[in-house]
Amino acid sequence: MTDLVKIGNTDVVSKKLGLGTNKVGGHNIFTGLKDEDGYAVVKESIESGITTLDTAYMYGLGRSEEIIGDVIQDYDRSKLVIATKAAQDSSNNKVDNSPEFLKKSVDEALKRLKTDYIDIFYIHFPDEKTPKDQAVRALNELKKSGKIRAIGVSNFSLDQIKEANKDGLVDIVEDNYSLLHRDAEKELFPYLKENKISFVPYFPLASGLLTGKYRFSDSDKFSQYSREKFGDIITSLEIVEKIADRYEATVAQVILAWYMQNPNISIVIPGARKPEQVDQNVKSLDIKLSDKDYRTIDEAFMDVE
Repeated sequence: MTDLVKIGNTDVVSKKLGLGTNKVGGHNIFTGLKDEDGYAVVKESIESGITTLDTAYMYGLGRSEEIIGDVIQDYDRSKLVIATKAAQDSSNNKVDNSPEFLKKSVDEALKRLKTDYIDIFYIHFPDEKTPKDQAVRALNELKKSGKIRAIGVSNFSLDQIKEANKDGLVDIVEDNYSLLHRDAEKELFPYLKENKISFVPYFPLASGLLTGKYRFSDSDKFSQYSREKFGDIITSLEIVEKIADRYEATVAQVILAWYMQNPNISIVIPGARKPEQVDQNVKSLDIKLSDKDYRTIDEAFMDVE
């Protein structure tokens, strides 16, 4: 599958599969990360044709951006889609959506990424005081000047997204969505479709639970679910496992393929700690689920939430 998607009403175009980079330099999020692995992951992604890289200041307090900035010097920048996010002020550990802070954050990200433009810039989290349309208008000034090409928001409620999009300037939304977390289907997806706003889910593999490597006996590793609910999830994954066998693929690859065929989803951004994981994710591009298999997976998780 080599389908390309246009981001919102912009001229930013991406493949359906990207790379989430919180494990690239994200030492403040994960233990045991090595920068050399981060460099290898980014390089392997680009070499494998994964040209959309999703990062954020909070991934290592800029370290993820720095690693990406180093690696992309060896590649044609025009063929890459770099997405980053900011909102956290590290000087006081508070979230800030003020125009001044966002503009400063973009300039600092450009330096770390060693580039003169960012393809997608997200407000990473909403603050409590800044009018969201005011924050987005500030980003639109940067868009007009060429520093960013698309405006995004992340972790915003639907009401906050509507406020941010008062002037029709929001191009893309990134939020928590997976087959185990489907709240977005009820109200968010219809609004995004109506307003031609793209959507990127984070945690698409539900922190590893949707990879198929866990069994009933692993319920204590996922304390957020009751034993009964965890059992329902495993039962649903066993259905996916049978489908995956027919495609000679892994459960994770089939789940990623399902997202890429979901018309509500623009780009899927699974993460990777090692370059071998990138290679496994890339194989999902070769899977074209039949309509029947797509529906079977959809229905298997419909009541699991």
